[in-house]
Amino acid sequence: MSEQAEANQDEGLEVDYALDRELVASVRLAIATGDDDRLRELFDPLHPADIADLFEQLDDGERLELLGLAGDLIDGGVLSEIDEDLRESIIDFLPKEQLAEAVRELESDDVVDILEDLDEPQQEALLDVLDRGDRVAVEQALAYPEFSAGRLMQREVVAAPAHWQVGDAIDHLRAQKALPEQFYHVILVDPRHQPTGYVTLGRLMSSSRETFLADIAEDSFRTFSVDEDEGDVAYAFNQYHLISAPVVDADGRLAGVITIDDAMAVLDEEHEEDVFRLAGVGAESLSNSTLEIVKRRFPWLAVNLATAILASIVIALFEDVISAVVALAVLMPIVASMGGNAATQSMTVAVRALATRDLTGSNALRVIRREGVAGLLNGLVFAVIMGIVGLIWFGAPMIGVVIAVAMVVNLLVAGLSGVLVPLALDKAGIDPALASGTFVTTVTDVVGFFAFLGLASVVLL
Repeated sequence: MSEQAEANQDEGLEVDYALDRELVASVRLAIATGDDDRLRELFDPLHPADIADLFEQLDDGERLELLGLAGDLIDGGVLSEIDEDLRESIIDFLPKEQLAEAVRELESDDVVDILEDLDEPQQEALLDVLDRGDRVAVEQALAYPEFSAGRLMQREVVAAPAHWQVGDAIDHLRAQKALPEQFYHVILVDPRHQPTGYVTLGRLMSSSRETFLADIAEDSFRTFSVDEDEGDVAYAFNQYHLISAPVVDADGRLAGVITIDDAMAVLDEEHEEDVFRLAGVGAESLSNSTLEIVKRRFPWLAVNLATAILASIVIALFEDVISAVVALAVLMPIVASMGGNAATQSMTVAVRALATRDLTGSNALRVIRREGVAGLLNGLVFAVIMGIVGLIWFGAPMIGVVIAVAMVVNLLVAGLSGVLVPLALDKAGIDPALASGTFVTTVTDVVGFFAFLGLASVVLL
């Protein structure tokens, strides 16, 4: 790419970001002046996801004023996209008639997704505005376990008998008054309404009317049970490149269908959850109140404090050594920092591999060996560097030897613990993403300080 083209691209990015800021500023001005016509003009071209993002950028007072001026801008699409913490307050604010119109626009899986994040009174309020048939379908979905395929699926399904021809299926589809807003397959069922395969719309439309549906069925066909974990479903979608898949009940009958957008949303949520848990903050968003953030972060900060005290106790055991050789106090943070960083690198790879099921019992030993050797080699390289630094800095060869040996020990332990701790937690049924960081840091701090100060007490005194 030429320099001019790069400059134009950068300029374009700046303009886009400027327009975003201008839009938010324009909305705030319209809210401040009570100009509901201007608000509608600004919101009209926006996608529901963009409207949801815009709501999340406003403060609580601005949101209430916006809802008072133009609350009818909130439709089903916006409700399904908006942050769950904000959704509750918006549902409480909306008139019953508008809420009913909004949820009627949604597929059953989107209604269930909204309902399961609400408290019981709000769930009842939302269920009351649904048509009888829709309410029964949603209540049946809510009866399935949380985070299951039954909760994730939509009940609007396009199915056809397996013995039909393409012409029969096309005529059937054209005769329907209402089809799902988005569907990718026609699911083939036997007389017991058990799915036996599916046909993509592309194959359906490109085949002659006399072709039997069974002859153009996809090879990728697979089903999921209603009680299967949604994480397993999302993994299968990603692993086998599925677009949609039928869900069956305990008798093997077709109960609904899961589409790729819902499966990928589960993967995104799990990835986001892992990132948050690695930092010990749980599920947070910018719309959370200060008190909510404090409540969520406090427990793991308390655990970190306890582990930090444990590391301090180890240091206190060698108080006399530190007093006699002040240089040790200067070098201690280096040992702890290097061990912590090396362990975090190893741990992040291990936790992610466990989440994606790349790290299993069959290859765990190889991964542990690899991380141990990597830690040892890095330790040897940095041992040489720190040995030279210690010699030049303090003019004492043995100080260089002490920190060099401590560096080797700590980086070796860091590499091993970064894999072993997540594996052990996973084996014990504890989420590795949530608890690994604290335990791994404790191991590297305690071992690092003990190796460094213990060796110093033997060599330097």
